[in-house]
Amino acid sequence: MVHERTRSVVQTRDFLRDLSRDSSLPETIRLQAKHLLRHYPEAADIWLAGKLEERRKEELSQLADNYGPLHPALSCWLVAEPLFCDESSKSSSP
Repeated sequence: MVHERTRSVVQTRDFLRDLSRDSSLPETIRLQAKHLLRHYPEAADIWLAGKLEERRKEELSQLADNYGPLHPALSCWLVAEPLFCDESSKSSSP
């Protein structure tokens, strides 16, 4: 589900951060975690991406309602499952 995928991506950043700081791990593991974190999105970026996806879908729906059928390239966005959800959709379970 979208909220599970979103939560998983957000929690992966925390996991990588914890790995990078764990002095009981070999240095190669810590360095690899640091390198992966370098360009890994922050939680706020993930939640924002989800919010933007929801907004895009709402606005495309309004366009279709007001002006008729959309170009097929735009219509596919209406039926595609979003990659992420916004923060208001997040689940409190681990």
